[in-house]
Amino acid sequence: MVSAPWTPAPESVTVDAQPLRIAMVATPYFTVPPLGYGAVETVVADLVDPLVDRGHHVTLIGAGRHGTRAQRFIASYEVSPGERLGEPLPEVMHAAHAARALEEFDVDVVHDHTLAGPLLARGRLTPTVATVHGPVNGELGGYYRALGDTVRLVAVSHAQRAGAPDLPWIATVHNAVRADTFPFRAAKENSVLFLGRFNPDKAPHLAIEAARAAGLPIILAGKCSEPHERAYFTQEIEPRLGPDTTVFGIVDAVAKRDLFARACCLVVPICWEEPFGLVMVEAMACGTPVVALRRGAVPEIIVPGRTGIIVDHPRELAGAITRARALDPAACREHVETGFTVQAMAAGYETIYRQALTETIPLPQDVPEKRDGDAERQAVD
Repeated sequence: MVSAPWTPAPESVTVDAQPLRIAMVATPYFTVPPLGYGAVETVVADLVDPLVDRGHHVTLIGAGRHGTRAQRFIASYEVSPGERLGEPLPEVMHAAHAARALEEFDVDVVHDHTLAGPLLARGRLTPTVATVHGPVNGELGGYYRALGDTVRLVAVSHAQRAGAPDLPWIATVHNAVRADTFPFRAAKENSVLFLGRFNPDKAPHLAIEAARAAGLPIILAGKCSEPHERAYFTQEIEPRLGPDTTVFGIVDAVAKRDLFARACCLVVPICWEEPFGLVMVEAMACGTPVVALRRGAVPEIIVPGRTGIIVDHPRELAGAITRARALDPAACREHVETGFTVQAMAAGYETIYRQALTETIPLPQDVPEKRDGDAERQAVD
């Protein structure tokens, strides 16, 4: 059985509950939703629209074009600086733009998905909820501890939360996808898929070896733009390339869905404690089982023997690929349609927002009072 996260049911929020004014701060490197790479931006887009459906007013702070139904959009960059992913300055600049915007607009709660943004929560009268999309070990864990009680942290998996149980977690909510935007295909091709970043943590070199040992060709798709990714590709991937390997590169939304739907399985040979792993849910939405190493959130996402195969050692991946091909694609799709819906994700976050509004966080002295919200909204809306 898959361990479900803490996620309140939609009926836990009353129909006549007061609509909320939510400031949603996305990361700045890609548009929301992204055209290609960008798991966080995908999650943000799939959260904004259901919140609007639930009657809330959402101010989205992002970069580039506006691709959601948020009632207000503020761009920190006219063109999203995806080529600068990994550099700190774009996110710092983005946080500064967000802080200025939040001074102008009266909102009930700030939901921040960035790393730098929560630094500005101290002294803010509006409660800040921060979803932690990355790891919480080492210096990153120290960073979140240093934030103290200025933010409410949301984990995306139990595994992530267990890695730093002392952090100020308020809840755990799994990421989700719009299953109806992913094509279901029952008839699979005789090829394996790897989709992810090219680095040792994602370990596509292990995916190549596993597919080859299983006697199947493999398609390798994903990001390989940063210096450490290119170095890894040169050292670990190029020596393993052959007639049974196809390097696809970065995929857009259309190509990603096509690759997921056609593959006989997705191989996720992660060598780190993956906080979530959205690609696994996306693959299953297309009816494609997942073969993965037992790390991080994998056991929370895959139902072993039903929607995928989980193993403990890379040498077991080849046999797992063979076993996964016998699984029912319809079961994979059903698992996503019932367990990873954007409606449940939005309901969970709505309850978190309301909980945050009932709590009091100590504030520094001499914090100026916010201007009247109604008058301010009338001035800007």
